[in-house]
Amino acid sequence: MTDPNSPLSQPPTADRFQTDPYEPEVGSLPDRSGGDAEKVNKTGTTTIGITTSEGVVIATDMRASLGGRFVSNKNVQKVEQIHPTAALTLVGSVGGAQSFIRTLRAEVNLYEARRGEDMSMQALSTLAGNFARGGPFFAINPILGGVDDDGHHVYSIDPAGGVMQDDYTVTGSGLTVAYGTLEDRYEDDMTNEEAKEVAAASIKAAAERDTGSGNGIYLADVTSDGVDINGYDFDELL
Repeated sequence: MTDPNSPLSQPPTADRFQTDPYEPEVGSLPDRSGGDAEKVNKTGTTTIGITTSEGVVIATDMRASLGGRFVSNKNVQKVEQIHPTAALTLVGSVGGAQSFIRTLRAEVNLYEARRGEDMSMQALSTLAGNFARGGPFFAINPILGGVDDDGHHVYSIDPAGGVMQDDYTVTGSGLTVAYGTLEDRYEDDMTNEEAKEVAAASIKAAAERDTGSGNGIYLADVTSDGVDINGYDFDELL
């Protein structure tokens, strides 16, 4: 017999259905325990974007980790084509990054179907920043690289939706090590092939010290002709 004093036997009160009319805010995330966070596959990662005289080179490592302590996958492709001449990296929680890319790619396809023209990199970077700020994608910090009629562009997009353009940029847990190598070797007007070697050296340096990075490299070769993505061992490039 059910205890009449049990909470389960009591009728629901109005308090149970009261919520703050200002919550949740757009882009806010549910509270999660530390245990939940440790169960999320994260890319950890080192990702690099470099503008060149021919286009853009984007490079990422291949490792995904579980809770930052266990390598859950050794062959994750962390860069995806999202536009005929642009690619975006995955940084942060794998699920959030994948959802972000699917959503952004769908919006790009819709834009181009409606207008009959490719989206500019300025518009694409603004759209990506808006999604990062207002969408439920967890903490992501991707790099967007692309080519349009105005030139060759690399943007870093922070978790709050900030968009910053530069000649080269690095994001992810291995960025402090990778930046040192990249800044030492970077030169203006490099070709894509030269930039690939510089990017590979930078990611390999990060992988030596950062437990979230390693297991090889994916390179996206972005030009006005399109996007070509391939995976390599470090020894194949250095």
